[in-house]
Order: sequence, then C-alpha cells, then structure tokens
Amino acid sequence: MARGRLRVYLGAAPGVGKTYAMLCEGHRRLSRGTDVVIGYVECHGRPRTIELLEGLETVSRKTIEYRGTSFTELDADAVIARRPAVVLIDELAHTNIPGSRYEKRWRDVEDVLDAGIDVITTVNIQHLDSVNDVVEQITGVAQRETVPDEVVRRAEQVELVDMAPEALRRRMAHGNIYQPEKIDAALSNYFRVGNLIALRELALLWLADKVDDQLDHYRADHRISKTWEARERVVVALTAGREGDTLIRRAARIADRAKGSDLFAVHVTVGDGLTGANPAALARQRDLVESLGGTYHQVVGDDIPQALLDFARGVNATQLVLGASRRGRFAQLFSRGVGVTATAMSGPIDVHMVTHEAVSQGRRRSGRAGGLTRGRQGLAFGLAAAGLPALTLLLANLRGQLSLPSEILLFLVAVVGVALVGGLAPALFAAVTGSLLLNYYFTPPIYQFTIDEWENVLALTAYILVAVSVSVVVDMAARRTRQGSRASADAELLSNLAGSVLRGESTPGDLLERLRVTFGLTSATLLERRPDTPLTPGRQADPERWRIVANVGGEPCCSPDEGDADVSIDDDLALVLRGPTPSAADQRVLEAFAAQTALALRQHRLAEEAEQARPLAEADRMRTALLTAVSHDLRSPLSSAKAAVESLRTGEVTWTQVEREELLATADESLDRLDRLVANLLDMSRLQAGALGVAAQPVAVEEVVSPAIDHLGPAGSAVRVQVPDGLPDVIADPSLLVRVLVNLMSNALRYGSPKDPTLVTASSHADHVEVRIIDRGPGIPRADRDRVFLPFQRLGDRDNDTGVGLGLALSRGLVEAMGGTLQPEETPGGGLTMIVTLPVYTPDMADPMLTSHVDSVRGRSGR
Repeated sequence: MARGRLRVYLGAAPGVGKTYAMLCEGHRRLSRGTDVVIGYVECHGRPRTIELLEGLETVSRKTIEYRGTSFTELDADAVIARRPAVVLIDELAHTNIPGSRYEKRWRDVEDVLDAGIDVITTVNIQHLDSVNDVVEQITGVAQRETVPDEVVRRAEQVELVDMAPEALRRRMAHGNIYQPEKIDAALSNYFRVGNLIALRELALLWLADKVDDQLDHYRADHRISKTWEARERVVVALTAGREGDTLIRRAARIADRAKGSDLFAVHVTVGDGLTGANPAALARQRDLVESLGGTYHQVVGDDIPQALLDFARGVNATQLVLGASRRGRFAQLFSRGVGVTATAMSGPIDVHMVTHEAVSQGRRRSGRAGGLTRGRQGLAFGLAAAGLPALTLLLANLRGQLSLPSEILLFLVAVVGVALVGGLAPALFAAVTGSLLLNYYFTPPIYQFTIDEWENVLALTAYILVAVSVSVVVDMAARRTRQGSRASADAELLSNLAGSVLRGESTPGDLLERLRVTFGLTSATLLERRPDTPLTPGRQADPERWRIVANVGGEPCCSPDEGDADVSIDDDLALVLRGPTPSAADQRVLEAFAAQTALALRQHRLAEEAEQARPLAEADRMRTALLTAVSHDLRSPLSSAKAAVESLRTGEVTWTQVEREELLATADESLDRLDRLVANLLDMSRLQAGALGVAAQPVAVEEVVSPAIDHLGPAGSAVRVQVPDGLPDVIADPSLLVRVLVNLMSNALRYGSPKDPTLVTASSHADHVEVRIIDRGPGIPRADRDRVFLPFQRLGDRDNDTGVGLGLALSRGLVEAMGGTLQPEETPGGGLTMIVTLPVYTPDMADPMLTSHVDSVRGRSGR
C-alpha cells in the first residue's frame, strides 16, 4: 500500500489562518469529488472557522478520562477504518492526554499516512524543535509542544500562511482570534510587533530551506547540471552539560542558514578517561543532534582544545561552536580554558562562543583521583625543590625547640605531600633530598655528612623506607586508577563503534574514517593480498603483493611496511596506519576496528554479489511475465481473429453484408492489436540489445502531434492541442516519436478523467523542447513513478485488456534512444503530466552529427 501524502500549513503565530486555509482546501477537494473528512479541528470559538465545518464529514473523536475529567482526542483508528482519501487533522504538535496510544499527535498522523490516507495538517513555527529555544528567548514563553523538524520536512507540500504583524494585531483587536477578555494581555505580551516580526522571519527562513530542497529534487529529476558551491560544515562541542541542548540548536541554525551544510557534534573523551561525562545526558544529546539532521562523533585526546581542532580540520569544518566557560573567575586566572585556547589556535576556523544559563556556575565535580600527568609530576618536583629548603630554613630557626624525630616527621609529611601530587619519581627525589638536608643541618655533628649515633642512623633509614613505601603505594594507586579509566574510555568507544554498525555505518570506508578521526591519524588503509601471491616471509615489503581495498585521509599505503603502524587481521588482510603511533593500550581498540572493518568488507562483497545476481532474477521475472503475456494478451486477439475468419468460411450460416463487414472489422481490429503487441515486444528487445535503428532528423512538433492523434481513431477527439507557432524543430525519428505520443496519449485517455480532456502542450527552453501530455486522472504516487517504466507493469491492473504493460517502458526507451528524456510529474490540481524532452535542432548540424549525437546519448543511457 502506497504511503499517504502529507500537506502542512505553516504559520508564524496563532491566528494567521492556518485552520481556515486547511478547511478551505478540504472544501475545494470535496468539490472535485475527493472523499474528505475531518479527523480533528480546533476552532477556538472563531465564527468564520466554525462556518467552514458545515458540509464536511467529521469522524467522531475518542474520549479519554483523566483525573476525573473527560477529554477528546483524535481517533486515528476510526479514521483508518473510515478510509477516506483525505483527512484534515489540526495542530500537528499537540500533546495527547495521558492514556493515549502516543504522547504526540504527529505519531498518530504517521499511522494514518502509513495506512495510505493523505493528511492535511497545521503547525506553528514555534513548535518546531530546532527553533524552540529561540522562540522562548524572543517571546519569553516556553513551548512544551514540539514536533521534530524532519517530520515536517518529509511533507510533500509545506505552505506558509503569512500575515503582516500589523494585520495580525488588527485581527486580534477586532476579536477574530481570542476572546475579548484576553485581547489586551495578548497584544502587550506574545503579540507584540517585535515578537511577530521575529517569528515571521523564522518561518520564512525555515520555509526557504524547504524550498531549496524541493528545487534540488526538481533539478535532479530533470537532469539539470548542478553548480559547485562552497559548503559550510559546523562542529559543535558537547560535554554532556546542561548547556548541550542550547549549543546543538544554535549550531543547527547556523548550519541551516547555509545551503548544503553539514552538522557534526563531537565529544572528547580524555585519554585518562577522567571526563565525568554523564552517559545518559550524552545519549539524549546525541538523539537531538540526529533528529536535527546532524551526526555524532566521539574522539579520544588528552588536550581537549587540540582534539577539537584536529577533528574540525579532519572534517574540513568552517565553524566551531563552543559553550562559554562554566568555571569561575578565580579558576580562569590559572587556565585560559578550552574556549579561549581553541579560539587562539583555530586559524581559519570561525569559533562561536555561546553563552548559556550555566556560565560561571562552576562544574559538578565527582570524588575521583586525578591521573599522574607530566604537569602534575613537574609541579611535584617544583614543590620538592622549593618546599624542602623552605622547611629546612624554618626548622633551622627553631633549632633547640624540636627534637630530631620531630624534624624527621615533618620532612616525612613533606615527602608524602609530594608523593600525593606527583607520584613515585618526585617522591624519591624528595626523600633523598630530605635525608641529605636532615643529615647536614639537623643530625649531629651538624654541617657534616656524618652521623655519630646509631639511633640517628636508624631514624634516617626508617624515614627513607617510609617515604619510598608511601611513594610506591601512591604511584600504584594512581596507575590503577588511570588504567581503569582508560578501560572505561575504550569501552565507551567500542560501544559507539557497535552503535554505528547497527545504524548502518558499516562500510569499510565509514569505519576507517571513524578510526582515523578517533586516533587523529593522517591516513588509514585496508590492504588485501592479491589472490595469485603466495604467503612468504617477505610479504610486508613488496607493494606488488598487495592491493588497496579502502583508504581514507592522505596518501594510501601500498604495503604494510609503508605505514607507521599496522594490524594484521588475517593472512590476506592488513590495516595500515599513518600518523601518531598508537600506544600499547590502544592495540585492543585497533584490533576491534580492524576485525569490524574486515566483517564490513565481507558483507559489502556479499551485497555486491547479490546485486550482480539481481539482473538474472530480473531477466527470469521478465521471461515469466512475457510467457504470461503471450498466454493471454497475444492469444486473445489471435483467437478473436481466428473465430471471425472461421465464421466467414462456414457454409452453414448465411451472413448478411452488414454481418460480414462486422466480422471482417473484428478480424482486422484483432490483427491490428496483435501487430502492435508484437511490434512493441520486438522493439523492446531491440532496445535492450542496443540494436534499434534511429533515423534522427529535424522534426516539427506540430507535424507529429496530428498523426499521433489520427492513430487514436475516434478517441482522439478527446485530445486538445496547444502547440504554439514558431516552436523550433527537434532532433528525433518522426515515426518513433509518433509511436511515443500515441502510447502516452492512449495512457492519458485510459486513466484520465472523462470530464476533462487530455491536453497536449509544447514549449521551448534554451537547448531543448518539452512536450507535455496532461491528464486529470488519479495520478501516480511519487514512490511508483519509476516503477511504471518497468516492462510488464500496470500498477495493479489485472484486467489483461490493456496490453502487456510495455507502453511506458517502450516510450521511455524510444525517447532516450532519440537523445531525449521522459519524466512523469504531478499535474497541479491532480492528475499526471508526462514530459517528453528532446534536443533542439540547429542549422549548423549535419546528418552525421545528428547520428553521432543520438548514438552518444544512447551510449550514456545504456541502450
């Protein structure tokens, strides 16, 4: 069952007339004979809207009890059971009463569309997810009812119901929108002129993007060469903080304002794993990014600003969106922060610092221990180098007031402090330095590196042992913490890898790109041993033994020895990397990437083998369809002609002259039908074999339209022709073009509305001429427009009285053989328009040029 079509009336604010326009469209379609019903309409007590309910059937709503009160909602099941052609459903972003099947009405609308019913609906710009926070900032009113932008973008038609802010305020003042007691409050708050201007601009910008998409589809359908344009790529950095939603929506708006732009969201997992990111918050922000048309990525790096910029440069980003620092002013005195550092290092990449409500409120810290980075070790060495002499000076001034054991304990506290900050190496330095200072300044005889009493020797030895032991324990604990955090980061990365495979990002190129971005590599190459190459010990160094299966990034590696690192997947596959050498801790993750890439390669090749087998299955299907056609469509006219001839030959019946002529006419008509069917089958075979002869020459369109109408016989009287004078000649084969027009006009007469004549028009456009055959019938769903050009397709007809289903397939093949195109298009107001596009003839063309022109086009089209 074909999916229904969605039409959306988009408004900038309540009261612009969306519901009124929807009901007017319902009445217009009803007057044309379309089965239209009302699924749900909210009139808000507006008299002119209520008047339009008359004459339209309304499907009863379902009643839901909630907290002792009865509410009515759209009954999607009742609409589907009624099965109208079109249903009117107001307020697409509405939140259903608890107890309903879905939380949002747009999900009910999806069910109705899946049932093959067309839906006309309404929505305001403030309810679209991507601009929800902007509308709240402008109006000060939070919108709880939202709908994903993608739901509205998928609509076949989005029509803006526009009204100037002053006109809308006049409507409000006249009582056409709200009740009198609410007018003053509305005009002074939500309906202020500035608010309405901003909302109108948002609606126009959003619809402009939708129009750009429609134009791209039109250009692709008509094979218009597209122009190259600079492409914006926007990267937004996420930390799983409260500001994430604001940053994502701001980045989405920046990306949406540039045609053809891309949106990337990236989260940096620090190499030691100590990021404190909330997985649930990241998952929710990831869903938001993907609902806005972006992609989510995760990279590992110790230097967050550098990791962000490396990722941005890797995807050729032009803009980077960061949140303003959440740290307080005191913390910013000691470190510039990610935003300031990234801005200073960004180069040509524009950096947007976005403020949010969490600015300067600080970070929520967990009670975790830090890792022993080089910075911490350097700080510990500095503390030892400066702190121990300072302690010595202090104790020297207190000489005689403290005993040697007390002085040893104070030095031991200093060593433990250094160990807590920097680990083993700084602590050992502090222990040795402290023992020397104790010996020289505080152990008799002082100012000498000698010790007179064994008790002092024992005290200093115990001091050194305790200091070293504490240092080792602290260092081991920090290393275990770092290893555990690294394992957590690897697990998170592998989880994202599995998720990307489940979402369909499983081609070898996709996985290699994710690997390259994650580890900041220059290039990643997947190599495969050539089939005729034996396995020898010197396999690594010979590029002739390998072939490149996939490569991302810079120059590919031609053998495993050319890379900075390689992972052997099996005897025949190797993953070769260029760039920073991965650490030993990264080896497990690299092996997982390599194994998944090999699996993706095998799946891709299986898919290619299945694709190669598809033509054989298609040929078998066509052979079966041909036999079915021969069994009836060819036998029926043959049987009719044979019966008429046998009746004339019999001597048992005396036929009148009128009866004899009728039998002869039946035989003649049946044989003509048989001749057409056989000719179509033969021509289709010649087209598929590339053996159809085309005699291209200059042809006047009006000279082939008239013979085509004559071929239709009496039915041709229902065809109206509007071909302007002065139309340039086209390059075509006249006899083939007549056959094409006969097939298309016959199809239009068969399926078009009997009340409206079939219309044939022609127009000139630069280097080509378009001939349009227009009918007012039921039309063809967009999803089926390519299928109707397949041989033996009649879109559900099973009467076997309308031919074997070769008409449109043969027509497209003949047009393409003449260097043109045949494309279907929806007739405005309902119906189908077939557009035959042919190249214009110019006087400087000679006959050989015409032949070569047609041959070149036939070669491009595979004929």
